[in-house]
Amino acid sequence: MNPIQPTQEPLIGGDIGWYTVHSNVDGATVQFDNDVKGTISQGILTVQVYTTGTPYRTYTLTKDGYTTYTGSIDRYPGKGETVDLYATMNPAPTPAPKSPLSPALAGSALLIAGLLLIAGRKNN
Repeated sequence: MNPIQPTQEPLIGGDIGWYTVHSNVDGATVQFDNDVKGTISQGILTVQVYTTGTPYRTYTLTKDGYTTYTGSIDRYPGKGETVDLYATMNPAPTPAPKSPLSPALAGSALLIAGLLLIAGRKNN
């Protein structure tokens, strides 16, 4: 009788490379193709990737108070290699304060005041 040899499970993954994301905003959340990878700390985040995996296409950085940054990934690390990605984030524009009176209401008030002034002069 011949014993059956156990089959070895296929290895998942493969060779490893890295992306290093550089940003001017600590605490920004980094996503590759909408998959959260971590947050920027001391200006960088290093992300490990399998070189045999499906390549990422975009990277996005978000943080409250800043405009979202999205960039294209057009370089892919080989075995043991690191590819640098850069993102400069800008503060989000602050909304202009709203006037307590709408323009139409302010215009109507001026019209009424003008009419009252004219009517008052006619009576004198």
